[in-house]
Amino acid sequence: MEVTWVQNEQFVGTDSTKHSIVLSTGHEGTGSKPSDLLLIALGACSAVDVVGILNKKRQKLTGLQVHVSGEQDADPPWTFRKIRVGYVVRGKGLSERAVQQAIELSEDKYCSVAATVRGVAEITSSFQIMEESNE
Repeated sequence: MEVTWVQNEQFVGTDSTKHSIVLSTGHEGTGSKPSDLLLIALGACSAVDVVGILNKKRQKLTGLQVHVSGEQDADPPWTFRKIRVGYVVRGKGLSERAVQQAIELSEDKYCSVAATVRGVAEITSSFQIMEESNE
């Protein structure tokens, strides 16, 4: 993986599968802030797990959104101290217990991003189940 400076405060990051993303400090509006990518990575890591676990539990999942927000220290290096993860799970006849177990397994066992930041930031989560209509 690598990060290449493009110009001013703009960079391009390339991952291990050769996919790229534009990064910036946020002042120029030309890319994602690296600290925001940490929160996105946490949400994405957990989303992959939750979808996989619910599918294995034969739950009729039709959609998932993960909302992530964090509180950072006021001074450099602006460490995240609290991270909130909210899951909106959509499906037909989803079991509340299955959803809760999937989230707990992801956050406590499978998600490498959660495991990495957990020692520094308190991660809390909540979920909401949206019943999909039969139409």
